[in-house]
Amino acid sequence: QVRLVESGGGLVQTGGSLRLSCVVPRNIFGSNSMAWFRQAPGKERELVAHIRITGSTYYADSVKGRFTISRDIAKSMVYLQMNSLNPEDTADYYCNAYGTPYWGQGTQVTVSA
Repeated sequence: QVRLVESGGGLVQTGGSLRLSCVVPRNIFGSNSMAWFRQAPGKERELVAHIRITGSTYYADSVKGRFTISRDIAKSMVYLQMNSLNPEDTADYYCNAYGTPYWGQGTQVTVSA
């Protein structure tokens, strides 16, 4: 069973920062782009950012300039550095091997006003 494991969520005030981490099985990490999605209460899951095998990145307009996706190949981990957080960023955040059915269980991020 393929299992991705996220961590790093929590409660933070507006303007604060959090860093999410995702441990990825090596056989998945080495052959897929990796992505972060989020799902706010009552809303559909949306793509936040992804990083391709080449290292190039994509960001949703709503997080561009505030969030940074990165990876550590040696550790088989993916990160999402989130700065200048605001209440609209409140959601469950999920790590995904992009375009595959492999997801983590999610980590909750709550930004207070």
